[in-house]
Amino acid sequence: MSELATLARPYSAAVFKRSKETGTTEQWSKSLAFVSAVLNDKEISAIVANPKVSKERLSALMLDICQGQVDEEGANFLKLLVQNNRLTLAPTIAELFEALKAESEGYVDVEVATAYAFSKEEKQSFTSTLEKTLSKKVHMNVTVDKSLIGGVLVRAGDRVIDGSIKGQLQQLAKRL
Repeated sequence: MSELATLARPYSAAVFKRSKETGTTEQWSKSLAFVSAVLNDKEISAIVANPKVSKERLSALMLDICQGQVDEEGANFLKLLVQNNRLTLAPTIAELFEALKAESEGYVDVEVATAYAFSKEEKQSFTSTLEKTLSKKVHMNVTVDKSLIGGVLVRAGDRVIDGSIKGQLQQLAKRL
């Protein structure tokens, strides 16, 4: 994954810079998400990985599939990825683009795993606590994971806050 991120980072930074210049951040976000979804299809990924498929045919296929979903700049970007044999990086580029967008707009996407579902009040309280801790607006995605026994496990980018009983037991086992 880190190698993919290293290769994808210049592309995502360039796309983000261009989207800010032209005021098309949302359009780029949707286009990259669509291309990422297309490439996650098993049949399409098999075609992309097939060395017998020429770059021209692959480019034409992707532009045909993405017709109406990407604008002219998006089409040029797809052609560039195909020419540089970097089309498989599109999902990683989309992910990095979303991270740059979140950073620019002052929010962070947070994955929260909890042993029990939050009530409305608990969720609001927890969100405000996270916003204070992370010093950013929080977009929270909550999932219930009974294996945590109790507490929460928070993932915000590369930062992990483990307040679960399972995590505390694992820490205790390491220390012993």
